[in-house]
Amino acid sequence: MEIQAAILHYCKYQERCHSEVRNKLYELGFTTPEVEEQISKLIETGVINEERYAKAFAGGRFRMKQWGREKIRQQLKLHKISDYCIKKAMQEIPEEEYIRTLKKLLNKKLVEIRADRSEASRKAKLYRYLVQKGYENSLVMSAIKESAIKE
Repeated sequence: MEIQAAILHYCKYQERCHSEVRNKLYELGFTTPEVEEQISKLIETGVINEERYAKAFAGGRFRMKQWGREKIRQQLKLHKISDYCIKKAMQEIPEEEYIRTLKKLLNKKLVEIRADRSEASRKAKLYRYLVQKGYENSLVMSAIKESAIKE
């Protein structure tokens, strides 16, 4: 019973995905059949919900870390979240805010690399930075073109 209280606290402290809970149960010494039984109980009672987790994860990573959709999608796949839940999570990110954040990051980085001599070097650094943050190639390229980087 004490272990059930611990796992319940673990799940209620913050949103958790099935794989995180499964790993925690194995850490606590549960066997595979016990783990599956506990997971199904937690799902039935609504304590863990993959769609809710995916939405919270995507919204948080976008707002707090300013990650792009590609990086968020990749991280959700690492957490073994279904494609359906990932798709729902991506809908949580408003398009206008997404583009505004991309441009804000571009301008911030542009100030940092202002001293670079060539336009090509600045564009390459901007491109690498924004793609590394998880923004889509096409959006990054059009944002760089719009910013009209001059030598």
